[in-house]
Amino acid sequence: MEPVNLALVGTGDWGANLLRNFAALPEARVVAICDADPARLARAKGVVPQAVAVDDARKLLDVPGLEAVVIAAPAPAHAPLAKLFLEAGKDVYVEKPFTLDVADAEALVALADAKSRILMVGHLLIHHPAVVRLKAMIDAGELGTVHYVYSQRVNLGKVRKDENALWSFAPHDLSVMLHFLGGEPVDVSARGSAFLQKGIEDVVFASLSWADGRMAHAHVSWLDPHKLRRFTVVGAKKMALFDDMEPSEKLKIYDRGVDPAAGEFVDFARSLTVRQGDVWIPKLDGAEPLRLECRHFVECVRTRKTPRTDGRDGLRVVKVLAAAQASLEAHGAPVRLDALEGTRS
Repeated sequence: MEPVNLALVGTGDWGANLLRNFAALPEARVVAICDADPARLARAKGVVPQAVAVDDARKLLDVPGLEAVVIAAPAPAHAPLAKLFLEAGKDVYVEKPFTLDVADAEALVALADAKSRILMVGHLLIHHPAVVRLKAMIDAGELGTVHYVYSQRVNLGKVRKDENALWSFAPHDLSVMLHFLGGEPVDVSARGSAFLQKGIEDVVFASLSWADGRMAHAHVSWLDPHKLRRFTVVGAKKMALFDDMEPSEKLKIYDRGVDPAAGEFVDFARSLTVRQGDVWIPKLDGAEPLRLECRHFVECVRTRKTPRTDGRDGLRVVKVLAAAQASLEAHGAPVRLDALEGTRS
């Protein structure tokens, strides 16, 4: 079977990682690269010397045999670029955040459907072996009903100018929370502060509430002394910790919880029993999550199957992000997802 001919738009820090992975896949052929920065374009050309190099994404439409486009440009360019290539009949992969606007995300989903095109969003952690394993355990009922999930994605790192910590970091965590808990939350509340640049929050705390009482909480920041990439999942039967900073033991399952006491109810103090069981560390696939994600996109292009993180998955995350942003601007007041107007100020 012939490799999929694809182009990459945006060869910056993360674009370079995508290029490295797609270039290494025998199932893919990088036939073109695009970047407005001549130095970055030259570096990318060194990785794929056979590829056509252009400084304007519209020039990619003239590349013969192009089938798919990977978009790793700055976030404000995601929606117009995805629209350009979907309208041209290309399959599209868009890095997170999918869009900065609910209406744009809805329009791209509709356009991909109308054109029968593959549309995939770069929610990388859904392809992480630890998340895949934990999701399978949740679906099999091994953790029992999942009561709540919370995450920390913080470090002292690169400060963005185009997006705040919510839109830069939280798509990762929100995509996993929605993946684990299913459906959509009823409302979202968020508080944050902009310490370094006016109007661009460096730290955000976001809380999601589901209609049945389940909840999730995300803490994101690029202004923190720690580097943490951690999820805690609390179920009725067992609990789990996914720590992506751990070199090997990334997933731990705790046989711990609170059980109703056996026998007749006496009083509240004696009606619940704390269970302290074993800790289990599952063996995981050691493959690089980004390589798995890139291979999945190529496979979807070739087989026409729906990606795990398709446009609708991207839309769900953008809706939560937009609600969180609206709550930030309302000083933490909860914002219902069904009240969104499809805009981001």
